[in-house]
Amino acid sequence: MTEQNCILIGAPVDCGKRRQGCLMGPDAYRTAGITEALTDLGHSVADLGNLTPAGVDVPEPKNPLVHDLKRTVGWTKTLSEAAENAAQSGMPIFLGGDHALAAGTVSGMAAHYAKQDRPFFVLWLDAHTDFHTPDTTDSGNLHGTPVGYFTGREGFDAFPPLKSPVPLENICMIGLRSVDPAERAALAGTDAILHDMRSIDEQGISAPLSAFLERVASVNGALHVSLDVDFLDPSIAPGVGTTVPGGATTREAHLIMEMLCDSGLVGSLDLVELNPFLDDRGMTANLMVDLVASLMGRRVFDRLTRSRK
Repeated sequence: MTEQNCILIGAPVDCGKRRQGCLMGPDAYRTAGITEALTDLGHSVADLGNLTPAGVDVPEPKNPLVHDLKRTVGWTKTLSEAAENAAQSGMPIFLGGDHALAAGTVSGMAAHYAKQDRPFFVLWLDAHTDFHTPDTTDSGNLHGTPVGYFTGREGFDAFPPLKSPVPLENICMIGLRSVDPAERAALAGTDAILHDMRSIDEQGISAPLSAFLERVASVNGALHVSLDVDFLDPSIAPGVGTTVPGGATTREAHLIMEMLCDSGLVGSLDLVELNPFLDDRGMTANLMVDLVASLMGRRVFDRLTRSRK
């Protein structure tokens, strides 16, 4: 990968669900050495610190189960503006924070590329589709709604108006293994590209990802990657509150990142759902930073041997 100006944006979003801890995520990535990993690869790094949600007024949600709508809307506004601004001078890397943050990061990046008249795509690496709306969620946890928002589903009246909705056919989801019936029904018949873990077991990781990347490249598209800790198997990444067995292995995850690096298409990145309170001696934070390094140019022969002492 060519040298990048990496812009680290701390997004301690912890309102998308009731289980607390993701607000510590951004500083855990810093402690795990994300800046050093990037600079060692020749990239420049600007760390903007941790942002705070905008103050907003929102109506009472129609669904009484919805949790902390006001702060989630405030974060969406803050992060959308931050993404659109940062993208003008480098590659934004959003340090989360729960996955509700993607409502802002993806919508802001989509707006940025719309101004360049460049097609925009999203690679969603997650056990979940996060395609609910505030009206359909039966948990009330808004970290299950960002894809619904940035693709323009109804029910987000309290949120900032979308400047540039992301077409469903421009979204590829890999790693799915926990999808609610309402989400499955809403996605049925759409052109979203969905790969659950069974299809990965049958086809491997590289074939579906290669096909998607070829499509992005064919139209000179830009790619946003949203990496949820629960994409990974909990045996290697325990620091997340939404563990689902049967996730990606360390090698599968690194292969994805290396292929993304080779493509040269990635313009922005989310790192989400890390809960250091649930981690085991920083192993999840360290793995996520290692994956970022693979995305940004580290090769298999360059990997460090970690001491167990």
